[in-house]
Amino acid sequence: MPNSNEAKIIWTKIDEAPALATYSLLPIIQAFTKETGISVETRDISLAGRIIANFPDRLTDAQKISDELAFLGELVKKPEANVIKLPNISASIPQLEAAIKELQGQGYDLPDYPREPKDEAEKQIQARYAKALGSAVNPVLREGNSDRRAAASVKKFAQKNPHRMMKDWPAASGGTSKARVAHMSAGDFYASEQSVTIDGVTNAKIEYVDGSGKAALLKDKIALLPGEVADCSVMQVAELRKFFSESIAAAKKDGVLLSLHLKATMMKISDPIMFGHCVEVYYEEVFKKHSATIEKLGVNVKNGLSDLYARLEQLPEAERKTIEDDIMAVYKTHPGLAMVDSRKGITNLHVPNDVIIDASMPNVVRDGGKMWNWDDELQDCIAMVPDRSYATMYQAIIADCQKHGQFDPSTMGSVANVGLMARKAEEYGSHDKTFEAPGEGVIRVVDDSGKTLMEQKVSTGDIFRMCQAKDEPIRDWVKLAVNRARASATPAVFWLDKNRAHDAQLIAKVETYLKDHDTNGLEIKIMAPVDAMAFSLERVRKGQDTISVTGNVLRDYLTDLFPILELGTSARMLSIVPLLNGGGLFETGAGGSAPKHVQQFVKEGHLRWDSLGEYTAVVASFEHIAANNNNAKAGVLADTLDEAVGKFLENERSPSRKVGELDNRGSNFYLGLYWAEALAAQSKDAALQQRFAPVAKALSENEQKIVGELNDCQGSAVDLGGYFRPDEAKTAAAMRPSATLNAIIDGL
Repeated sequence: MPNSNEAKIIWTKIDEAPALATYSLLPIIQAFTKETGISVETRDISLAGRIIANFPDRLTDAQKISDELAFLGELVKKPEANVIKLPNISASIPQLEAAIKELQGQGYDLPDYPREPKDEAEKQIQARYAKALGSAVNPVLREGNSDRRAAASVKKFAQKNPHRMMKDWPAASGGTSKARVAHMSAGDFYASEQSVTIDGVTNAKIEYVDGSGKAALLKDKIALLPGEVADCSVMQVAELRKFFSESIAAAKKDGVLLSLHLKATMMKISDPIMFGHCVEVYYEEVFKKHSATIEKLGVNVKNGLSDLYARLEQLPEAERKTIEDDIMAVYKTHPGLAMVDSRKGITNLHVPNDVIIDASMPNVVRDGGKMWNWDDELQDCIAMVPDRSYATMYQAIIADCQKHGQFDPSTMGSVANVGLMARKAEEYGSHDKTFEAPGEGVIRVVDDSGKTLMEQKVSTGDIFRMCQAKDEPIRDWVKLAVNRARASATPAVFWLDKNRAHDAQLIAKVETYLKDHDTNGLEIKIMAPVDAMAFSLERVRKGQDTISVTGNVLRDYLTDLFPILELGTSARMLSIVPLLNGGGLFETGAGGSAPKHVQQFVKEGHLRWDSLGEYTAVVASFEHIAANNNNAKAGVLADTLDEAVGKFLENERSPSRKVGELDNRGSNFYLGLYWAEALAAQSKDAALQQRFAPVAKALSENEQKIVGELNDCQGSAVDLGGYFRPDEAKTAAAMRPSATLNAIIDGL
């Protein structure tokens, strides 16, 4: 543990709405921590920052930035690590290309992204950009398992002031709901999964063997450690396309919307492939009739229907209009698609990163089993979640709502989560070990000795993926679950399915490692996800709390699902990652709504991003410093900030959605006011009390003036100088428009 009571907090510089909010909030935190033995500095892990860091050879000295993600990747392995991690863009290829284009326009000499590399030089460029794609950040920083829950003050406020977004299920009013989750019954990852626990240190390779026995290397030097769980599975594309076709027919017959729920941002290889197959099947008539033209244009269906529309612009108007008319004709014979933006005609199948399962499925539940249709009205839907590993869990909550009606945020219990994610625990496949089968044959995993560990039969285009979960993180995960169950006096449920190969390996380990801990008086269960969901929902409806103990996927899904229902947003979750080597990573919630918030701010100068997740993360960060650095001032800062958060909630100072009313900047002001008042009122630290008494007085006396300055500047467009890499001076000016507030804060 660190010996010095001096501590450094790293605040991650990221993207979109939370990045804008940082310009307003961070100066307050930095000012309040002066002379306390705590410093707060930023490190740039934004999408633009990650791109720039990968091309130093093409940039001027003034443009270059170091690889700060790599720096943080090393820091989180050290006991002194204390990182506030805000949500970053998990970039899809369209987002990557948009960021590159913006940076090029700002004078950065970056190459275009080669979607289909033509030579070795373009392959190298593509590989460098690949470092910024998908879930590039989280696996590097998460050197610990996840502890996500609603802070007590946040949950109490949510019950006292329930959000108003919940919509009735027809069951609650005597009607019927046709909503359901559709999933495959054969040929999916669940059906094919194989899993082994490794005996000793070895390396493995993945190779494809064709029908003649000729082997081709796909991936080499995969390091495996004793006790590590390794899996592989295959999605059969013939079965996948059959599933899509049957789901389309079922939705048409039932008169419901059709929607597809994947996570193409995080699963950047497998899920875009599945997305592309859905596009081809739904618009089959178009792709068959115009196959030659579509092939000539180089359309990439993995990027959605929008890629076809974009490439049609190259055609003569008459030819383009013919194809566009044929696309529109599909909607007359097919079920309606769920809409992302009905006003612009943007469907569920336009762009793979528009509908992300962990954010979209909670909204289906919240909205009574419905999604938005072409007429901008809510309509029952079939939600396609192809793989059965977790689709059944979503169907279980829909069935529960159809039977019992909508949940009540004012009375419902909480479902916290302890998630296995340390050391890149890859329970749903990793990008560098995911491949499309080149033909008929097998793909196998072979160790150093030549022994085949796992082997899968494949056909052309099938999706193979391998993943790993190391033993030390699994041990730590079990320990964290026991500790949380005891600390909260709450049942802890391991969501593990004995009929799934990966889970069967984990169940054996969990049963062994639980014996290392005192579990007397604790209620700890191991249940399949469907049963665990039913158990948790029964408790939720009684107002009782439960801890879900899950792998990395369900950590991702459940920590959006329940907070969106309970709190209205997952951004209000407290997310702590106790790092394996003693440090702390404090995450601030999800950023799924961040793009819409930026769009509103640029258009009308109002930022409705809620920074409550940042506030609670900072409290936990201070508590960590107080405990590990013997820094009493950090303890006072934590206690008073927690008190300020409670007052902030009670006085309803969260951002409004309307222009001219309190937005993120006003919320941050009120947090600063309440924090200063708490520091001035406390008696544990006389120096802090003396320092903040005049600050509290000045903020209080100028409250109306400051709020006026923050609200009056709204209502007109804002030029940030960029979306992915905004201009520092312009953004700072836009996010700190109150000269009165700035003078008080900067005066500290």
